[in-house]
Amino acid sequence: MEDLVKKRLLESSDIKRALAETAETQKIYRAAEIIAEALKKGNKVVLFGNGGSAADAQHIACEFVGRFMKERKSLPAISLTTNTSCITAIANDYSYENVFERQVEAFVKHGDVVIGISTSGKSKSVIKGVLRAKELGAFTVGLTGKSGGELANVVDLCINVPSDSTPRIQEAHITIGHIISEIVENELFK
Repeated sequence: MEDLVKKRLLESSDIKRALAETAETQKIYRAAEIIAEALKKGNKVVLFGNGGSAADAQHIACEFVGRFMKERKSLPAISLTTNTSCITAIANDYSYENVFERQVEAFVKHGDVVIGISTSGKSKSVIKGVLRAKELGAFTVGLTGKSGGELANVVDLCINVPSDSTPRIQEAHITIGHIISEIVENELFK
């Protein structure tokens, strides 16, 4: 069992090291810059995903609303994965594919930044949410892995983790969220 523990820890660090050696690092910084500019203008960040990506969306939103590393004012960010009544009503009345699209329609305004998270890039609900956000004039970011799937082709900026392992991709996604949070705090609260 100890070998398994070491193997998984090394896999996680290897994926992050590989990510650090790609052009994705520039995209991470660019996403943070775009978010900081949007927040300066009074806009917000909206995040969503399914399963572990839903948890990541909540986690990253919390870093903006609460704080990350600095004591500072709260920043407007919302995860569309937290209102179970809304999610289940939309899934029941329409389709699960519409759970983010309908919420995006309600909450996203021109100039907001929308982050869709999908390890495969194939989640229909995430893709439909992102497409609706683009129609409303939001800047869209995708956090993906594997080939990036369809999500990579529909977002304005795709950050793709170079892995086919869902757990390793998710571990990298939360690291990316932390990096973006740190950059945004440094930009807004020097």
